[in-house]
Amino acid sequence: MAEHAHAHAHGAGHGDAFYVRIWAILLVLLFVSVIGPEFGIRVVTLITAFGVAIVKAYMVGRHFMHLGIERKWVVWILAMMMAFVVLMFAGIAPDVQLHNGQNWIKLYEEPAPGSGAHGH
Repeated sequence: MAEHAHAHAHGAGHGDAFYVRIWAILLVLLFVSVIGPEFGIRVVTLITAFGVAIVKAYMVGRHFMHLGIERKWVVWILAMMMAFVVLMFAGIAPDVQLHNGQNWIKLYEEPAPGSGAHGH
């Protein structure tokens, strides 16, 4: 019962106009993230790509997925996902980062420093 009252206190009972406004903001942010890279400026591209993506993910999570209501589950699930990411990296990184190994051949050679090769 307390969670239900808490949900209404944080906006879970909004009408359709609220969700339409959030949707419109997301559309504007989509437009910004598509137009940003067209300027050809690296900083603008990074800000519009990653900055807008973070804001959009927050808005979707906050307003459509109601993550504020499910705090303890969100923290638990996020912790588990991050543990799997670390485990995957720890399992894959040694093979990817080594330049030689037993029973395998690396087909790609890193260009020598100062050789002018860019790896294209």
